Amino acid sequence: MGTGAVNDRRADTRRNHERILVSAAESLACSGAVSFNAIAKRAGVGVGTVYRHFPAPEDLILAVYQREVEHLVEVVPTLLAEHSPEEAFRRWATDHLAHYMMTKRGLANALSAATAARGELPRTAHQAMVSSVETLLAANAEAGTVRPDLDPETVLRGLGGLLFLDQDGPWRSQTEELLDLLWRGMARCRTEDDGGRGER
Repeated sequence: MGTGAVNDRRADTRRNHERILVSAAESLACSGAVSFNAIAKRAGVGVGTVYRHFPAPEDLILAVYQREVEHLVEVVPTLLAEHSPEEAFRRWATDHLAHYMMTKRGLANALSAATAARGELPRTAHQAMVSSVETLLAANAEAGTVRPDLDPETVLRGLGGLLFLDQDGPWRSQTEELLDLLWRGMARCRTEDDGGRGER
């Protein structure tokens, strides 16, 4: 088999892998259930192909979770390039993190079952999220909008309150209210030199 054929086969494998993950994410968002037959049909591949990539449902669920986290991480540099640091933080929390939480409840339920079988979630995914928050906070600290001593993990825990929002309710406005509350705690203290009212 020539090099070209091998490369074509690898490319096809990568495409199938991505199609399966996309189909699984859509299926989990709708029902929270994993059906390899339904996912294979949605992805346009054979069910055997799904099993070759993901031998067990837990493997597929954790891979979908990892992929979704990667999307949340990868958007941060774009947001910082297109918006002010504060606006980038708010857009990331509302348009990406909160939106993810509101549309992925099925995945959250499936993750609970998967981690019960396999143990805790991969630390790499959690660390990637912490790093994203750290990047956003560093940009804001440099801009003078937040205190430089903030712990990214603590801020991420604060954003975990988004999990309690009702996906059928006004979650966007509620997200903004939560962000306003967090921001008052994160904001750089004013001093006598810059306005001096002791506000946050």
